[in-house]
Amino acid sequence: MPDLRDHTTLRLGGPAERWVRATTEAELTDALVDADTAGEPVLVLGGGSNLVVADGGFQGTVVEVATTGAEIDADDEPTCGGATVTVAAGETWDDVVALAAERGWVGIEALSGIPGSVGATPVQNVGAYGQEVSQTIARVRVWDRTLRGVRTFANAECLFGYRTSRFKQDPSRHVVLSVTFQLRQGDLGAPVAYAELARALGVELGERAPLADSRQAVLGLRRGKGMVLDPADHDTWSAGSFFTNPVVDADVVPDGAPAWPQPDGRVKTSAAWLIEHAGFTKGYGSDRVALSGKHTLALTNRGGATTDELLALAREVRDGVAERFGIVLVNEPVLVGCAL
Repeated sequence: MPDLRDHTTLRLGGPAERWVRATTEAELTDALVDADTAGEPVLVLGGGSNLVVADGGFQGTVVEVATTGAEIDADDEPTCGGATVTVAAGETWDDVVALAAERGWVGIEALSGIPGSVGATPVQNVGAYGQEVSQTIARVRVWDRTLRGVRTFANAECLFGYRTSRFKQDPSRHVVLSVTFQLRQGDLGAPVAYAELARALGVELGERAPLADSRQAVLGLRRGKGMVLDPADHDTWSAGSFFTNPVVDADVVPDGAPAWPQPDGRVKTSAAWLIEHAGFTKGYGSDRVALSGKHTLALTNRGGATTDELLALAREVRDGVAERFGIVLVNEPVLVGCAL
């Protein structure tokens, strides 16, 4: 039986009790029904980029989502109607972003280089460099494991928030089958909403840059932080950002820390800033597990590590930040068979 370490970007995790690779929606839903009928625990696996799996593996059925295909409704020339693109959950996310940049579909270019599958993007409301998938998702089709049927949720019904959605809030119920995106068409990307990206592109915040340039700039920034997968670079053997940026009351934010106002009156501050100013610098750790040498938000497997070792480092960082600033960091990846 395959080890999950061979199917996660952290390259950690033990074997599964049972493994089903679903290449069609029918295979996917049949596998879910079979496991649910038998009362077996189920782990739905996409690209494995947001998982921390226990060394003991998973005692249940892993259902690997390997569905493919896309339905495209778009004119060859840009129109005011834009492009409507429905993508199977098992497709690789960055392949979709690359196609969008090539075809002149605007709105997801800042999400270039993010690993994982299309089906995972609405669950986490994946975001980076001022964009989130919730800004372009029209609807999400899912298999409802409770009702045992297909349901479709419009954007407003997905309850998107910062790195969350109704699918993440009720993780055992909905399995994404496909995602439909509504994208504008044109040669220029969306207005740049992130200062670091604006500097890389040589534009002001709110200005627009050529779509292809925006994608390449984002890829360059992510590579500089070890956030583009590279088998030869242990700085990329991670689950991406391990902690979310905390949203807190304004008076809790330490002096000098970034503070981005939120609609509810609170502010979002930088987990990376908190980690660094609590004394955990880039590369902190050991020759087995360490913070990335490029970005303190990534916890990396330096080769031959165990999940227990990675979680011990995560606890050390989390507890150190809490002791120094009184802010408790929350993990972004899903923990399977283990806990912080």
